[in-house]
Formats: sequence, C-alpha cells, structure tokens
Amino acid sequence: MVMTRWWRLLSLILLLACASGCGTTETREESTDCSSGGLEGSIVKATLRLEQHERDVPQLTSDMSVEVPKRWRLARHLTFSENSPKYRQAMRCLLRGNETSSERNEWHQKDPTVMETGDRVKVHYVAFTWITTEKPVLVGPWEIAPNKDKWTILLNPPTLRTIPWKSIEADLGGLNFNDLSERASYSSENTLSWRDQLPETVRVEVDLSWRRTWAAVLSESRISTAGVVSWWVCASILLAVAALRTRRYDPAAVRGAARRAPRGAAAGGPGAQVVRTGAGRDLSLPRVLLEWAVLSVAVALSLLLLFPRDQESPRWHALLCIPAGLALIIVARPWSRGMSPAAPRTARHEPARLSVARRRQVRAVVATAGAVAAVGLLVVVAHDLFGLPESLAPRRATTVGRAGLVMLGLATMWLWLAAMSAWAWRFAREGGLLRARWTARWDRAPSKSVALVGCLLAAVAVALLACAWGVNERQWKRATWLVDRPPASYGTTVNRVLENFSFTDLKWAFSYSWVLTGIALLALLHFRNQSRRAHRRHRPERFSLGPSRPDLLLTISMFAFFVGLRAARFAGASALYGIWLPLDILSVYLVLAMGRRRSVLGELGGRFRALRLDTEGRRRELMEKAHEYRNVNHQMYLLEQGRGGGVTCAELEDQLRRLRGWLVAGCGRRNPPEQISVLDAALAWGPDGHWWSNAVRAARLAFCFGTLATVALVYYQARDLYTVDQTLYGPTGIPEAAADLILYQVAWAAAGFTLGALWRLLPGRRSQARACYLTAAYCIPVLLATLFIRITDTNPRQLILYTVLLLTVLTLTSTSMDMATFREERQYWPSRLALLLSIYQMRGLSGQIAWLLVQVGAVLAVWHNLRH
Repeated sequence: MVMTRWWRLLSLILLLACASGCGTTETREESTDCSSGGLEGSIVKATLRLEQHERDVPQLTSDMSVEVPKRWRLARHLTFSENSPKYRQAMRCLLRGNETSSERNEWHQKDPTVMETGDRVKVHYVAFTWITTEKPVLVGPWEIAPNKDKWTILLNPPTLRTIPWKSIEADLGGLNFNDLSERASYSSENTLSWRDQLPETVRVEVDLSWRRTWAAVLSESRISTAGVVSWWVCASILLAVAALRTRRYDPAAVRGAARRAPRGAAAGGPGAQVVRTGAGRDLSLPRVLLEWAVLSVAVALSLLLLFPRDQESPRWHALLCIPAGLALIIVARPWSRGMSPAAPRTARHEPARLSVARRRQVRAVVATAGAVAAVGLLVVVAHDLFGLPESLAPRRATTVGRAGLVMLGLATMWLWLAAMSAWAWRFAREGGLLRARWTARWDRAPSKSVALVGCLLAAVAVALLACAWGVNERQWKRATWLVDRPPASYGTTVNRVLENFSFTDLKWAFSYSWVLTGIALLALLHFRNQSRRAHRRHRPERFSLGPSRPDLLLTISMFAFFVGLRAARFAGASALYGIWLPLDILSVYLVLAMGRRRSVLGELGGRFRALRLDTEGRRRELMEKAHEYRNVNHQMYLLEQGRGGGVTCAELEDQLRRLRGWLVAGCGRRNPPEQISVLDAALAWGPDGHWWSNAVRAARLAFCFGTLATVALVYYQARDLYTVDQTLYGPTGIPEAAADLILYQVAWAAAGFTLGALWRLLPGRRSQARACYLTAAYCIPVLLATLFIRITDTNPRQLILYTVLLLTVLTLTSTSMDMATFREERQYWPSRLALLLSIYQMRGLSGQIAWLLVQVGAVLAVWHNLRH
C-alpha cells in the first residue's frame, strides 16, 4: 500500500512536470513566432528628430505610426489590454521582431496608442534615447552609429523590412548632413524626406561641427575625471594655505591670555587647563585642517584613479574600502579634546574628568566602528557561510547570499558615512560651531550619542539601498515591458545591484565630501573671530570695518566653493573645475580692489571711522543723525506739497547744512563727496556692530529668500526630460536630487554670508548696488563660461537663470539688511514697506508704484527664463 501511494504521488509529479514543460514550450514557441506574413499593405510613417539637450546631451526621438491590416494574425491582439501576454507578443513582433529586450535601451513615456479603424489597426509609438557613448544606438526603427566627428543614421527596423514605407522624415537639428541614399524626395536645411521607399535605402551621414566635437571631447570620462582631480587638488591646496596662515597666530593675544590666567597656571594648577585649552585649540584646528587636506585629496585620487570603472570584484572593493573607512574614523578623532571648567570648585578635578570622558568616547567610537567593520569583513572572509564565491560576485545567489551582500554593502556605506560625520563633527567642535548642549551631551553620555548617530547613519544607508533597489525595479520593467524574461535573468540584475551598491554609492557620497572643506573653512573663520573677540575684551572697543586678510581669504573661498562652482556645473564645464575655483576667488578680490575706495566708508576715510564709528555710543549718534536727516527730507517734501506746518524752507536747509557739517567734521581735512549723506553712512555700516554679525544675519535672510529660488530651479529642471529620467532611473539619482536641494539652500546662505561680511567694503550708496557688485564678481567667470558655451554651442539657459536668481536673492537680502539697520524705528511706521520707502526717500504714490514695478519686473524676468 505504501509503495502504491508513493508510485501514485511520483506519477502525479511527473504528469504535472510534463504538462508544465509542454505549456512552457508552447508559450516559448508562441512568443518567438514573429513571422511577417499578412503585413503586406501596411502603411508606415516614421520620423526621427535630433535635439540638443539642456545638459548638452543629444536626444533622439523616434515617432512611428503603423497601420496593419486585420488579416495579420496578431492584429486583433493589439487591441487587448496592455497587461495581456498576447498584447505584448503582438506588439513585440510588430516593433522589435525577434530582438531580445537586452539589445535596446530606448525609453518611452507611455505605451503605444492603438486605434481600430475599419479594416486596419493603427499603432502609434514614440521612443527616445540619448547619445552618451560611441556605441551604436537603437531607437524605434532607427539605428545611429556615432563617431567623434561623423554619425551614420540608418533605418533598420526589426520587421516591415520588405514593405515600402509611405513617409520617412529625419529632422537633424541644423547639422550638416549627406544623403547617402540619394533618393530623398525633399531636402531642406534641417530635414530630409522620403516617400514610398524601402527602409534599407535610407542612409544619412551627419557631419558634426567642430564645436560639438570639442564639447564631446570635454565630456569624455577621462577629461572630466582630470577636471575633478584638478579641482580637488586646488581645494586641498587652498585649505592648506588657509590653515598655515592661521597657524601664524598673533603672539600678543596668546601672551594676553597667559597674563589673564590665574596664578598657578604656569605650575600646572587649575588655571593651566584654561591656557592649554585656548592656546592648544589655536594650533589644533589648523592641524586638523591640514590632515583633512592631505587625506581628502589622497582618497579622491584613489577613488577616481584606482577605480575608474566598476570592473574590480566586490571582494577587492571591500578589502580596500572597509579598512579605509575605519581608518578615516580613527584619524578624525571625534572624541572630545576637553571640557572647560564649570566652576572654580570643580577645576581641581577637571583633568581627571577630562581623561575619563575622553576614554569613554574613544571606546564608544572605536568599538562601534570596529564592530561594523567586522560584520563587513565577515562576509569577505567567511563567504562560504553565505554561499558566495571568493570574488563575492555570484551568478546565482540564494536568499542567504543576497543577505550577505546586503550586510557587506551596508557596513561599507555606514563606515564611510560615519567617517564624513566624524570629520564634520571635529571641524564644528574645534571651530565652536556647535551648541553647548550637544557637546555637553556628547561629554556626558558618549555611548548613547554614538548609538543615536549610528542608527541615523544606518537609516541613511538603508535608504540609499532602497533607492538603488527601486531604480533596478524601474529599469527592469522598462527593459522588459514587451517580453517576460526568465526569473534567472532578473536575479542576475539584482545580484549586480547588490554587488555594486557599496562602491557606486560610496563614490557618490564621497563626491559630496567637498562640503566638509566648506565646513572647515567656516569653522576656521568662526574660531578666528571668536578667539579674537575673546582676547580683546580687556581692550577698549574698536570698530571692525571688515574681515582681515586671512579672514577675507576664508570668506571668499566659501563663496567660491558653495556659489561659484555651481556656474561651472551649469555651463557643462566639469573639465575646468580646477581653473574655475581660483578664478572665482580672484574675481571677488578684483571687485573688492576696484570698489573698496569707492565704498561709502572708503570715501569718508579712516578718520571718520575712527571719530564716528569707534564705539557703540558714537555709532548710536550716527543713527540719530540719519533719523534726523530722513525727517528733515520728509518735512521738505511736505513743504513742497503745501503742508509744511509752520516750518520754513530756510530752517530745513539750515538743519541739512548742520548735518553735512557734522559729517565733514568727522572726515578731517578730507572733504567727502556731496552725494554722500549721514543716511548713506548709517546704511553702509549695517545693522550690527561687527562684520561677523552682519554676515550671519545676511546668511539667515538669504537662506529664507533662497527657498523660492530653489523651487524655481527645481521647477525648471523638472521640465527637462533627461534630468527627470536620470533622477528616476539613475543608481544615485534620487539621493543626488535631495543633495542638490540642500546645497541650493547652502549656496544662497553662503552668498548672503559673503554679502554681509563684505557689506562695508563693497561700493554703492544703496544696498542693492552692493548686491549687484557681488553678483558681478560671480559673473566674471560666468562671462568666460558664456564664451565657452559659445564655442561648444551648448545651452546657457540654466546658467543665466541661476545668475538672475542669485541677483534676486542678494537684492532681497540687502533690502532686508537696510530695514534691519533701522529696526528700532519699526514702531513708528504702519508697515515694513512704509519703513523701507522712508529709508530710501521714495516720496509720494508715484515713487512707490515705480519701486513696486521694478520688483515685479524682476519677477517677470525670472518667470520668462523659466518658461523659455
């Protein structure tokens, strides 16, 4: 009985297997039977359009319509649902013949439209692709073989070869072409047309202009890589120069700090910790910056040159990247260098507390990073446990094997994200950019802090993996939308994604590590000014006209990093990054050198700054004089309108002469220009006493105003098909889009910070002029970029739009700075607009309307750039 049951069960299994095999064979035969019998008499129209893309990538669009007779055996299947296997088989036979889906990489925004008309079924199919390599490109029925200076365009359809096509048209976008078929029925400057010709007769040769050839050469990977390497080297040199200049600290300041230290400091008493903290940090931050300058350029060269392509095995990547990430964390040393004494009673026990806290932080960081590295290396060493080959690149992977690849990729990404976070924390901690409660929490509970940050970084790594997985799903559906490929093929693509995840996303993450250089510059700038203000507390208060020479270099470098380099990207000049960075810095220096003497405070002279702006009391007197000046001008306007209220014109003119005399007396023998008034001097000083405070205020304002500019840029890019497809289908497209959003906001804030820092040095009686001069400094490289764009025949719209938005953001920021200068008078005016019109002396309704029309005109100009 038992044997009978087993025999029946075995027979049933064999029967099901045979049925399954027969069904599979039948389906395979049905799916591969794409005979063209019955397609005679079809009406075919095809059009090819060649367009230059926004990012200078040639786009090919194929527009094809086919009217097949209903006698074709698969014609009825074309009217089925898009999800029907018979629909996919019929559409594949009509559009792709016996080709497999791997032979094409064309795109389509929607499925072909099908319409049944009389005795025919009409199919309209639009496909597009981009020429990014020199390999042959297939799009619809067209084949394009690109070369450096010549392209060959063929009409090579998989089906319908033996049928004369009713209409064939090629729009070549103004390129020079040669009709090799010599059968075109119509030819113009841009297009070629054929009527009732076989597809094999269509053959066109396109001659590229030297401009587009030069653009293609500059866009080659090795040229772009050389440009990125040159930029990284320049950035590291710039950071090293800034650090070395800061190491030459003012010895008098250190001696002043030593004189103010309590007794016993020299003998190692409680006060000695304060002196070591102050003087030690003076040398610590520049040393950290030098370390990062060397490490960043070394790692960048390794990633760009040692791994130019993802051809190495995942094992080789892991053995290099995991120890490198762990080493970057340890070299960063994010643990605390010490805490300042909380009170005199606890100062005696402070060294012991510092030592204990630092040991706890070292253990927390090293243990966590070491554990993550061990998990990643476990997959490499014990690959047999996960069913993976030694190269960690399986052809077929089980669930356990894919889990091992996921562990390896997440561990690698976590280590590098942690390394970037550790360096950012170190810069911010040394530069005093962090809030006291954050550093206090790190000192009190390092294990909890590491756990919290580790979970956040793990979430980011998982999100990156989810994005890569989602992109693979979309790519798979796009490639197999007509045919069902076997599951093994899908598994191969999944394995490839998991193998390349860590290295692909690691290169992307480190490509944004240049932001750390900007953070380092900001930290060094903040630390220098914080230390200088602390050392000068015992001295009489003095004015600060602007950044010192080292601080000016740091400020301009930040502007070049966060704002200027965007222009190089929008201009498509990634190969010129190494030239663009120093050019941005030199352009700002040039504008300052030309306009420093023409600034309001420069025209008034050093004596005026010493007599009228030296202390807070004297600056308050200047504000009172400016308020009086505005009131007198307003009374003169009322007098002209017949509403003087008993005040005579002579009395008002006498008050203006006294204000002018007060201004001239402050300048000594130097007579300032007649057009400069006490109001101009007050506006030129800005809302705060120190230039750093002006810079921080302007950065916050520009960040807020830049939100609308970011929305405008995102809207403009969303209109571009290539950008959208690269975002949705690129391996790091979505993370890159999110990073761009953040960096746009950072760019506006950096531009505002630079405007506030240079507020008293830029020329112009009104703040809008200062915004224009800073934008002009940005535009000097842009003008060269325009020449480059003219040479390479690329599209300058995005570059122009970014420039217009930058000017708009800076103009709004400067206007708000003027209102902040007279913020104490806000209570006397019904609205901010009324206060602003009073500051700018815009009298009457006509002046207000004119000012509003100027602002509306600027908005319309931006909108015009968006729409066109």
